[in-house]
Amino acid sequence: MTPPTTPTEAVTAPALPSRLRMVVTRLARRLRQQGEAPASPTQLAALATIERDGPLTFGALAALERVRPPTITAAVGRLEEQGLVHRRTDARDRRVARVEITNQGRRLLAQSRSRKTAYLERRLAALSAGERATLERAAGILERVLEEEERP
Repeated sequence: MTPPTTPTEAVTAPALPSRLRMVVTRLARRLRQQGEAPASPTQLAALATIERDGPLTFGALAALERVRPPTITAAVGRLEEQGLVHRRTDARDRRVARVEITNQGRRLLAQSRSRKTAYLERRLAALSAGERATLERAAGILERVLEEEERP
């Protein structure tokens, strides 16, 4: 197969989606490793969602995380055992429980995020100004791609 001859051909090449998938997956793995949190990726994602959108019912959390309710129930149970979240009975409907983040949960997320950001800062410092500018543009494009998917 001949290589693309124009920038347009390069952008539309079938290899781009595969290449992006691989690099994003590898970067996510490296960032998880740098976070050194005593929680699984599912638990950390749930904790971050609870911090951003909480307090949440288990059903709402499962929907936001796009996982099945039993997965969220197990993740929240482990987070609760570690003191990172707590359940609160809804004042209007005692059958409903909402989960909210604790101060300890907030500290854990802050520490994990700080370690991940420091890792990226070290890696990006080794790049040229032009390469960093290219990554800045790419980050904006990826944000837009994700935002378009999340819109109803």
